Amino acid sequence: MSDEVKSQVPVPQGNEEAAPQSSRKWIWAAAGGGVVTLALFVAALVYLLSPGAPTARIRDIFIILLALEGLLVGVALLVLVVQIAVLINLLQNEVRPILDSTTRTVTVLQGTVEFLSKRVAEPVIRLNETVAALSSVAGALNLVRGRKRKPKKGE
Repeated sequence: MSDEVKSQVPVPQGNEEAAPQSSRKWIWAAAGGGVVTLALFVAALVYLLSPGAPTARIRDIFIILLALEGLLVGVALLVLVVQIAVLINLLQNEVRPILDSTTRTVTVLQGTVEFLSKRVAEPVIRLNETVAALSSVAGALNLVRGRKRKPKKGE
């Protein structure tokens, strides 16, 4: 780029340190969440292994939690089905017209190539054939003198 063009291109003004710090915050939050989850799991395991733990009540709570998880998975599947329907709609209404247009363009180009082949390439090839044939006949009859060859050293 020339210096004039470079001077006209706007340079984004921002804090370059903001993006890495935000990323670090998410990493620390995820690591802290993982540590808290692991600590809760270990505490629950120790509690459940103690002799006087009310396992029936805890079992019922886990069954309820699993049912809620099943509902969550069902909702996620419903969202997935809706997204697939949107994708199919996009393919039919956006991509198919583009493909149809491309097919029409290729058909037109194929016709153009055939036309040029018949109207330009074939006559040029025929003319070259005729000139080559006339040149051969003239050479055979010695009507046209070719370039004189320089004799090689061994001749």
